[in-house]
Amino acid sequence: MAMKKKPVTGMKDILPKEMAIRDYCIGLIKETYKTFGFTSVETPCVEHIENLSSNQGGENEKLIFKILKRGDKLTGAVNNLISSKTAGSDKEVDKNDDSDIDVSTLSDSGLRYDLTLPLSRYYSNNANDLPSPFKALQMGSVWRADRPQRGRYRQFMQCDIDILGESSILAEIELILATTTLLGKLDFKNFTIRINDRRILKAMAAYSGFPETDYDTVFIILDKMDKIGLEGVKEELIGCGYGEEAVDKYLKLFDAVTGDIEGVKYIKETLGDFLDAEVSDNLATIITSVENAKSADFKMQFDPTLVRGMSYYTGPIFEISMDEYGGSVGGGGRYDEMIGKFIGTPTPACGFSIGFERIIMLLLENDFKVPGENYKKAYLVEKGMPSDKLLKILEKAKEEREAGMSVNVVVMKKNKKFQKDQMAAEGYTEFVEFFKDRDI
Repeated sequence: MAMKKKPVTGMKDILPKEMAIRDYCIGLIKETYKTFGFTSVETPCVEHIENLSSNQGGENEKLIFKILKRGDKLTGAVNNLISSKTAGSDKEVDKNDDSDIDVSTLSDSGLRYDLTLPLSRYYSNNANDLPSPFKALQMGSVWRADRPQRGRYRQFMQCDIDILGESSILAEIELILATTTLLGKLDFKNFTIRINDRRILKAMAAYSGFPETDYDTVFIILDKMDKIGLEGVKEELIGCGYGEEAVDKYLKLFDAVTGDIEGVKYIKETLGDFLDAEVSDNLATIITSVENAKSADFKMQFDPTLVRGMSYYTGPIFEISMDEYGGSVGGGGRYDEMIGKFIGTPTPACGFSIGFERIIMLLLENDFKVPGENYKKAYLVEKGMPSDKLLKILEKAKEEREAGMSVNVVVMKKNKKFQKDQMAAEGYTEFVEFFKDRDI
């Protein structure tokens, strides 16, 4: 069988130019978040299948890369499946036919699809050895068996900051300030932090007369607002069988609300007893506090249509929108119930994730230059250089490297001009040539 040189579908090779930007961004992320008190942690890329399939990850649970059991455990699981299929039947069974067989029982683990669930398990397992509140920074690859497309791969890097054990809105404020400070350092401007609260979403649905059991269906349709507009949302809701009176009452709220503090006040006054006043007051405080303390060029916007797909969110939710580039480049929110599923008691938690891969893509498209990499030197050494002269060349390179210079020692090619052009494209600005018949 011939070897394949292309990566597996949905994966990609990373070339040096992109890798330099990724390395720079990773360093800047760690440096910036450290100033806000976040500590780096790491969790395994493989998680228990029970955790991954616990109805916490929404649609992502359909995209899990499952890992088969191994050895005798796999053999036993397969035999059990065959036995369960043949029980009470006299027919001969085709062992290659897996129809009507629950093959999920063949897996005991899977690749993580995000970093939030693994962090919740990590905290529940190590809480006694961690400070409270705990401010965690986690960066690492995640995997989703999604349909690959431009800017979306099956393996990609995520970058999360989370505050665990803090119930006050100080957690939301700090997360937004830290994330926007980072984006400002990467020269992103004029972006928007859209913010909402899951409790406001539920209160608006209750006020309009939708049954609580249908909230998720309503929210899924609402989440399409930016693509299909008010009329499109109305058409889909009515198409699902909801009464026109309830739909009109619901959509009137979105038609009248504004994206500022006044919009939050309008929702508070309109919903009345359907919404705890503390929810809207806290949201207004978050918006005001961030606006007054921010160091980057962005705006806060109250957006009651913001849903966020994860079912584990319990309070404020937020998303980063970059209108000039289109789409979102990050988001997060409060998830106070997830850790409790591990330890049995509620634990406040809130997190913010930037879309690392999308940010890298935008930087590449804008020909981003890594600061401090403007000066790289190359030593071009003629082939067959005598050992005594080669030692002198290596000694020179050592001295310049110890002084902080980037020096690349390479053998001189026949087509020297082409070689220099290639290296210049990689950022080399100075070339020193060494020949066998010349003094060094």
